[in-house]
Amino acid sequence: KGLFTSELEADLRANRTDCAVHSLKDLPTADPEGLTVVALLEREDPRDALVVTQGSMVRSLADLPFGARIGTSSLRRRAQLLALRPDLDVAELRGNVGTRLRKIDEGQVDAALLAAAGLKRLGLGDRIVSLLDPPEWLSAPGQGAIAIQSRTDDAPMRALLEQLDHAPTRRATTAERALLAALEGGCQVPIGAAVVQDAEGLMLHACIADLAGRTVLRGMQRVNDSAPAEAGVTLAEQLLADGAGEILDQLRATGGGLV
Repeated sequence: KGLFTSELEADLRANRTDCAVHSLKDLPTADPEGLTVVALLEREDPRDALVVTQGSMVRSLADLPFGARIGTSSLRRRAQLLALRPDLDVAELRGNVGTRLRKIDEGQVDAALLAAAGLKRLGLGDRIVSLLDPPEWLSAPGQGAIAIQSRTDDAPMRALLEQLDHAPTRRATTAERALLAALEGGCQVPIGAAVVQDAEGLMLHACIADLAGRTVLRGMQRVNDSAPAEAGVTLAEQLLADGAGEILDQLRATGGGLV
């Protein structure tokens, strides 16, 4: 947690930079002392995407043959995959987007799950064969959003950057990350969350799973536009009442992992 952000934050604190740009899902849910997320840019597609070897006829998770080898470095994706398809061989797949695509095309895995936002921003959207939709499949809290961070005491810079803030993105990600903060308790676990627009407004969907995908707890909560964090806290409480605490205890006992 914070592995990809600490050096940028150190420069910001030391006044070597005026602001820092992060992927929101890489940021811990609590602001570090002296820094704050002053703006969130309009969110790119927050969903996960299925990518396959070039020339493959696979077009969905259901199309994957029995025992297919699927690459991901995310425990959240691993748990949801195994819950849907326990026959799959879920393999560790690390590296930047280019490295992961190369490993797919070299046949190290038959397919992989990546963030659609990263593929689209890099002009690689044509590699997506299918998008995994909520609420059946849930991405990481805050996925697809870009956060702009500044010093809390730098009023001129904050005033400038606040103009970039995208209210719908902030509303949705606030609900998602409030759930993560209320559930996580310092342990990094397979948690999925997504705010979805329906006919009545915004609905927060969430899941928490054990590493093998044998137990997946799900829930949903209506989002109040004026207080979106409340939905995350309430839904976290519901999941804890349903047994999420036992999953969290098990994950802490085994050391947890990367979301």
